[in-house]
Amino acid sequence: MLARRELRSLADEKTIVLALLIQLFVAAFSSFLVVGLVSMYQPGSVAGVTVDAAVTGDASEGLLATLGDQSGMRGEYYGSTDAAMDAFDRGDVEVVFEAQHAADGRIQVLTTVPDANVQTTVVVVEVRKALRAYERAERADRVEFLSNDPLALPNQSTSSPYFGFSYTVLVPLLLLLPAFIGGSVTVDSLTEEIDRGTLELLRVAPLSPAAIVEGKLLASVLLAPAQAALWMALLTFNGTPVANLPTLLALTTAFALAVSALGAAVSLLSPDRRAAQFLYSTGVLGLFGAATLLPGSPANTIARLAIDSADATVYATVGGYLLLGGGAYLGVRVLVERVDMGALS
Repeated sequence: MLARRELRSLADEKTIVLALLIQLFVAAFSSFLVVGLVSMYQPGSVAGVTVDAAVTGDASEGLLATLGDQSGMRGEYYGSTDAAMDAFDRGDVEVVFEAQHAADGRIQVLTTVPDANVQTTVVVVEVRKALRAYERAERADRVEFLSNDPLALPNQSTSSPYFGFSYTVLVPLLLLLPAFIGGSVTVDSLTEEIDRGTLELLRVAPLSPAAIVEGKLLASVLLAPAQAALWMALLTFNGTPVANLPTLLALTTAFALAVSALGAAVSLLSPDRRAAQFLYSTGVLGLFGAATLLPGSPANTIARLAIDSADATVYATVGGYLLLGGGAYLGVRVLVERVDMGALS
């Protein structure tokens, strides 16, 4: 029994190491992954894409001039709407603009884009950029006809989409994912001991039930900040510096402690492995979804720390999360004392 126990523990350790190596291998291609994910997050950031547009109508001159200044769109004039739609149906153009002067002096633009497909997303993004530029140009041309001076137009944003995606999506994901995985590992570790009947063997050792559960829990918790530190090191190596790294790792540890404590509690209350994993996953998703509604949500807190934009409120929120993790840990200790470990095994 002891030999099989040692072999199974060794196999579990090899599995964890293999999982880390696979994730590090994937992280080696993080630059390519970031480009692909940013393309999904903001399709307009994809470089080298040119959308061919057919422009028709009696107000097409100004729109054609605007399209000529757009890097992602190329406009061509068509004498009639039927001719433009024929070109659209043949696939010669991806979008049709019909610009007409309205009776009230306004310009109305009717736009036709392809049906829902992969290309439609990029086309719609480029169309939106072109129409915004056209509106801005028309407003600027008609300033002299206004009776009152309008407010100055704000400067166009020139920030990189990679900045917003990296710090608001990628960094929180890489810091929270190890914590969630750690909780799942805790559930598997405890329910497997109960399912195979080896929990009784552990109780023979000079260890209290609390010490057994703590060992399972802390093994998963300590793995989370180590893995998160590797992710942050790879991001920094790829040109995405992350500020306040010690605070972020402490935050990851707090989340890992909280969700691992949740996993341990679920395993003790529902020893069946499948049921425990379902309850754990549902509980974590529900809690995290509810937390995103808070001003100090985990993702928002991590993003502000990562870009070094944290104030006293953010650090107070971090302290609250640390207390939450500690409280969850103490709650599991109390639960272990009340659960009959002999009945579980």
